[in-house]
Amino acid sequence: MLGSVKILKSLFMSPSNGFEFSTVTSRDGTSSSRVQPNRRNRYSPFSVTAMESRQRTKKRTVRQLKKTQNLETQQDDGKEVGDIEDIAFTSHETLKIRASMLDWYHRNRRDLPWRRRNSNSSKNEEDEEGRREYAYRVWVSEVMLQQTRVQTVIDYYNRWMVKWPTLHHLAQASLEEVNEMWAGLGYYRRGRFLLEGAKMIIAGGGEFPDTVSSLRKVRGIGDYTAGAIASIAFKEVVPVVDGNVIRVLARLKAISDNPKDPVTMKNFWKLAAQLVDPGQPGDFNQSLMELGATVCTPLNPTCSSCPVSVQCRALSISKQDRSVLVTNYPAKVIKAKQRHDFSAVCVVKILRGEDKPDATQSDGEFLLVKRPDEGLLAGLWEFPSVMMNKEANITTRRKAIDQYLKQSFKLDPKKTCSVVLREDVGGFVHVFTHIRLQIYVEFLSLHLKGGMHDLIKEQDIETRPWKLVDDKVLSNLGLTSAVRKVYTMVQKFRENRLSATNPVAAGKRINLKKHRSS
Repeated sequence: MLGSVKILKSLFMSPSNGFEFSTVTSRDGTSSSRVQPNRRNRYSPFSVTAMESRQRTKKRTVRQLKKTQNLETQQDDGKEVGDIEDIAFTSHETLKIRASMLDWYHRNRRDLPWRRRNSNSSKNEEDEEGRREYAYRVWVSEVMLQQTRVQTVIDYYNRWMVKWPTLHHLAQASLEEVNEMWAGLGYYRRGRFLLEGAKMIIAGGGEFPDTVSSLRKVRGIGDYTAGAIASIAFKEVVPVVDGNVIRVLARLKAISDNPKDPVTMKNFWKLAAQLVDPGQPGDFNQSLMELGATVCTPLNPTCSSCPVSVQCRALSISKQDRSVLVTNYPAKVIKAKQRHDFSAVCVVKILRGEDKPDATQSDGEFLLVKRPDEGLLAGLWEFPSVMMNKEANITTRRKAIDQYLKQSFKLDPKKTCSVVLREDVGGFVHVFTHIRLQIYVEFLSLHLKGGMHDLIKEQDIETRPWKLVDDKVLSNLGLTSAVRKVYTMVQKFRENRLSATNPVAAGKRINLKKHRSS
């Protein structure tokens, strides 16, 4: 009810309305509020202009009063709130939140490599060229941090900066080099977009974009990344909205709407824009993200340590009603049901020599195939594999693999090669965002009847690119976590088999590995 009175008072106190709000005390000492004509207004309260103004004001007042009453009822019940525009931060809240967040951030921010000033650079990060170098580092870190934990990113970021310290260095890299550096970090498209974006900027003159509008034109840079770079590196007063920021804003205003809804997301951007500090936009944006990552966490928020707990509507509601939790905000989004896929992977090793070797021979090379340039894990290297329509037995899987090897590489046991060893190694489940992939692994050791020359001679330009690599190269090659796991399974299988058939040779091999690692 208090919010309704405030709206009435603010509307009627406006000097252009022809009314004023006053408090009258009766003889029995009780007070009441009333609206009366404002005689100081330059319009007569009964003039045509004043009457039209009063009619418009009345309609507007009724609409806003209904909204406010509805909003107050919903908030008191701890349920969904109305439009975010209706609960925008007041000027006092905005100033208080800015001051509290910046003070907290400056005292509590984590020491992360991308936040440090570059001591190795001769450029002053306060001048234009220095800011553009800093912007490159911010860009790399923000892309790596998407969907990835901070502790995981630190090592990748440091290695990346050693190899490609500037935008110009990155632009000269190949996609294969970037993929190798990115191996294990996941969401490999991010690395490809960084490379493509760097090449695009250099091709356009080499000047790093310094505004949100110009950054959005770069391949792979979206609203969030553009806002982060522009505010942190160039001090442009623009907001950022990621999962952490959404959680903080949703709890500050007790917004339980679905954060994935386009209208709700748009309104979160409006709220973030209202709060961003004009003097320190980068630090303020980072303070919201830092708060969401360390204090206002999804499941166990430490509200006692929060610098804006006084302004937090979700916390206030939870104190009044124990059935309502701070973690109720924002609404939990129901994840899409994962698709179940099945893949038969064959680790093919081509053994050297003209005579047919035995199964324990370690000399040889592994066949790797490059994935298509578009789609899942685009452009990455893997062992030959075939997608199955459903769960299949070993006979069905081998039939599909044999057909693939024959069509793609002319590897036909009846004509071009002989099988030295073929064993089912096992399997595991690899989980992507929306896919649960069951991977079946087998090891196939082959000897080419015509030698390596026949395999190279038969390579078809129209087939997917492939290459042969030995154990040493494969061990150091940038592979996805799933491919790396397949290789580890096969290596363990080979060692166990060697131990069973030749214990002496197995012991020598283990000692050699220890010597290399020491």
